[in-house]
Amino acid sequence: MNDEAPLRKRHTGLGRGLSSLLGEVEQEASVSGASPRGGIQMLPVAAIAPHPDQPRRHFDEEALAELGESIRSRGLIQPIVVRPLGDGYQIVAGERRWRAAQKARLHEVPAVVRDFDDVETLEVAIVENIQRQDLNAIEEAEAYKRLIDEFGHTQEALGRLVHKSRSHVANLLRLLDLPQKVRAYVASGELSMGHARALIPADDPESLALEVINRDLSVRETEKLVRADKPRKARLGKMEFKGASADIEALERQLGDMLGLKVKISHRPDGGTVALGYSSLDQLDMICQRLSGEKI
Repeated sequence: MNDEAPLRKRHTGLGRGLSSLLGEVEQEASVSGASPRGGIQMLPVAAIAPHPDQPRRHFDEEALAELGESIRSRGLIQPIVVRPLGDGYQIVAGERRWRAAQKARLHEVPAVVRDFDDVETLEVAIVENIQRQDLNAIEEAEAYKRLIDEFGHTQEALGRLVHKSRSHVANLLRLLDLPQKVRAYVASGELSMGHARALIPADDPESLALEVINRDLSVRETEKLVRADKPRKARLGKMEFKGASADIEALERQLGDMLGLKVKISHRPDGGTVALGYSSLDQLDMICQRLSGEKI
């Protein structure tokens, strides 16, 4: 039986995570008595390279040093997952362990070799990092966006893949609307995902983010700060209507969370328009199906 067949069915085997994958691989190797591709093998550390587009970008050096000391004394217990690349291998999951193994001065590491394509590589990397809680909110959001933009995944499919709700995926993607400096604060841990979500509707999220950090505000206090900072359009009755009111913005957010899309409402006294933004043909198809009443 082909040991790669379960992984070629999109969003089934991968959704169960790395522990299931490794369990199947170990069982196959023990039954065959050999080390086929997919079995656990000892590979030279120097023959393995990290994946340039892996979701995780930030590695805590102190935590890496601690893991390196543990590996030095006990060895690398859990294998990494790699795929063939040129004359060597590319990491699919386990870059942190590979880095720590280098600090422990290991010459070889246990690895599972699988012939993953690009989309499977990214899927496995996301699942493994999320299960280990290794990704910050921005890294997770960027990984989701790449799967949507480059590989046509829907938010519903991503939710099933990582065992999260579609609204969780949608809320994370909204963080990417924030300025780069604010996203950097989230990536470094200076701001939480809750703080970042509260800053999305702000007129100047960068300056408010600094104020939140400097004053060590809670998420609720951040929400109050954003509301106080926004101009009170209701008090400017004689001025020309500009932008959406707080109620319209709340409706935009509500519709955006329901649809998993960016929603813009342009309201005027005599009417207005509702615009839905999409980033792929797959999302456009989803919009057409929902408007026509077809089941997705």
